[in-house]
Amino acid sequence: MLGYSPTMLPRPYTLVIAALAAALATTACAQTTASAPTQAAIKPAPVVNALPAPAVDPLLPRLRAAIEAAERGQFDSGQYADLARHPLYAWIEYANLRRGIDTVNNGQAQDFLARRGKEASGEAFREIWLAATARREDWPSFLAAWTPKSATGKERSVSLRCAELNARQALGRTDESWTREAQAIWRSSGKSLPDSCDGPFAVLAAQGALSPELRWERIEAAAAEWQPAVMRSAARGLPAAELAQANDYAAFLDSVNERALSWPKTERSRKIASYGLAKLAKAQPASAEQQLPKYANALGFSDADRGRVLYQTALWSVASYEAESARRLNAVPEVAYDERLHEWRAREAMARSDWAGALAAIKKMGAKQRGDSRWQYFEARLSERAGDKAGADRLYREAAKKTDFHGFMAADRLGAPYALCPVQPTDSAAAKAAIARDPALLRAMGLFQIERTGWAVREWDDALSRFDDTQRRIAIEVAQSYNWFDRAVFSLNKTPQEQRLYYLRFPLHHGDTIRRESAKNGIDPAWVAAEIRAESIFNPTARSGANAMGLMQVLPGTGAAVAKSLGLPWGGAASLYDSDTNIILGTAYLRQLLDKYGGQPYFAMAGYNAGPAPLARWQSQRPGMEPEFWIETISYKETREYVARVLAFSVIYDWRLNGDAHNVSDRMRGIATGKRKSFACPAASAAATAPAPAEQE
Repeated sequence: MLGYSPTMLPRPYTLVIAALAAALATTACAQTTASAPTQAAIKPAPVVNALPAPAVDPLLPRLRAAIEAAERGQFDSGQYADLARHPLYAWIEYANLRRGIDTVNNGQAQDFLARRGKEASGEAFREIWLAATARREDWPSFLAAWTPKSATGKERSVSLRCAELNARQALGRTDESWTREAQAIWRSSGKSLPDSCDGPFAVLAAQGALSPELRWERIEAAAAEWQPAVMRSAARGLPAAELAQANDYAAFLDSVNERALSWPKTERSRKIASYGLAKLAKAQPASAEQQLPKYANALGFSDADRGRVLYQTALWSVASYEAESARRLNAVPEVAYDERLHEWRAREAMARSDWAGALAAIKKMGAKQRGDSRWQYFEARLSERAGDKAGADRLYREAAKKTDFHGFMAADRLGAPYALCPVQPTDSAAAKAAIARDPALLRAMGLFQIERTGWAVREWDDALSRFDDTQRRIAIEVAQSYNWFDRAVFSLNKTPQEQRLYYLRFPLHHGDTIRRESAKNGIDPAWVAAEIRAESIFNPTARSGANAMGLMQVLPGTGAAVAKSLGLPWGGAASLYDSDTNIILGTAYLRQLLDKYGGQPYFAMAGYNAGPAPLARWQSQRPGMEPEFWIETISYKETREYVARVLAFSVIYDWRLNGDAHNVSDRMRGIATGKRKSFACPAASAAATAPAPAEQE
């Protein structure tokens, strides 16, 4: 326990614990472990939440107000004396200290760390206190608070690690370990390191501990990262001739030039020249391809050096399906191919409807990649086109064991049930109640309720650092009872068994609104639930970097336009954080997209994610292409995976809502009629060991 026992908690929190513990006890016997019979039908009893909502802590509004007052510098401890014993009081203290961090003295800091240092609030303070003392070079105070790792075992940032080296150096504590640590940071990255590292590196140089070999190691690492400025910085201190050569290497990374033709014919020269040409290839594939032979001949490029350039030339051509894509892909030596380029070779051939070329590209993949359900499905489709029905059926059967879009598509080709092996474990009421009482978990839930999600995640991580797999799963059930649904996505999938916890991984919330608005707009409610799961994981306050807001990530401009089209009052961007409003507008927008794009949901999904301009381009490039091939050849990775993910999620939510599902092959085409599909669990051994598909999250 961290800081509080149940007897120390204020009465509102003891009521919360009691209510939650009672709910846990009530549901403990209701959850059973689903067996995994071969091809036995799976008919779930729909579950909305794993646990009933807990009692509300009536002090939360005052806690929110106290934190906000502290952040304004207006906190009066006397005014909030009733909160002094509350579990979240430490965060009020933290907010107060953080606001005045540059005037906090070492005594105040050490007092807080002594009381809270093992809690998430203390760890949060330690980080900002270390940064503050480093800024003012108060090295004794810095070292008094220093720990090399956080309470959850996470290593300190490079910036703080370098600050700690500065502190030890300033206080005369440099030794062999100091030198080793500084050198390790020097060679840790080819990218720019924090300014706090400049001091230790200068000391290393003065001590003669930055040998030419170490400098060249960092120069080459920087070249690989296309960082010419870092190359120049690392080169300072080299002998004059080597310094001139290093600077010329950096100049080549800046702009390819013919001076490189007279470089010494060394492995280093070849490697750095290839990095420079590869960097050029990203922006100008044709220019890099044209210039490659003269540098390769002059310096004696190896296959690896040529492959490094040709890889980038092909990649940045095929990403836009340029006319030269196929030729450039074929020019890349096989030794330079990785999974990324293998899949682009298959995708590029599909985009040209070169079915034989696409099949050949898939067959060149490694066994692991080729065994992914995506490529099993497409190899089967292409084998079927080539007349190999037996080979296609074998591949379909393998792919259909997977609970993802391509697995579902494979099952449709076979006329087989969809694969699903759900489990709902049985835990004792005592085990659940113990997790519900965990102080860090309770603090996390309280902070989440007052919309201090970043702080809540700190408390969550602290709690989970001490939990085993069962305790972690129970904690996720607790979080979902507070409507904190994304914890299942970010905290599960650590074991194969956890991939089968569909009742946690695919929560249902706002069900009445989803059903009502779906019916009003003639849209499958499973699709709407899937969109919410994919967009926000049921977080009503989610906001993207593009300013998409709320459950369905609606842009304010889109929300205003849809509200106008519906004749509804527009409450401004903030209204999108209201769940009902967001679902009303988001579902109506899906309907508008569906109508705009000929009733084809897969087009509507792509447009919802990428916008109208990219969608129009993709439609014009590949008109009439079968939906699954069109989806796979979307050039934006995010949108390509988004469409497949939403379609897969729609199937799973259909199962959660109804116990069976609409055929996904019809679903993506907007065909509402047809036989619904059942679910069955394949052989238990296969289900238990199958990896979680990336598109499921």
